Amino acid sequence: MTFTLNYIALILIALVAGLLLGLMTSGRGKYKRLWRDEQLAHRQTIKERDTLIHTPVSGRVSPVRSHGEGHDDLTRIRSISAQEAAILNEAGYHNYAQMSGMSDELQATLEGRLGRTPGTIAHEEWKIQAKLLENGKIREHERRYIER
Repeated sequence: MTFTLNYIALILIALVAGLLLGLMTSGRGKYKRLWRDEQLAHRQTIKERDTLIHTPVSGRVSPVRSHGEGHDDLTRIRSISAQEAAILNEAGYHNYAQMSGMSDELQATLEGRLGRTPGTIAHEEWKIQAKLLENGKIREHERRYIER
């Protein structure tokens, strides 16, 4: 089959008509607006999360109570390094009582601040370890978590 000039002209007219029809029924940028709105909402969520992460716990109302004046050695909790203990101290966590009283929301915040995957604190049982150390059950803590 050979294409004549008439066939080519008809194909071009059909393509242009299809393009115009498609542009008229596309919603005039509706999806672009929805995408932009979703991006703005996501940026706002990220900003709120970042301010929550970078605001010290002592600077906002927190369900964590300070039971003691002293600082406990948070590195005794298995899988907390000295660097992470320093970050926890900056965040306002200084003793085992504060660690054992963390809510799930605060755990998620600390996991983000420490660069840990979500659920790590619960999986590694930091709250239980802190409770044992707070109650002076050092031997039981060592038996359950250190001597594995």
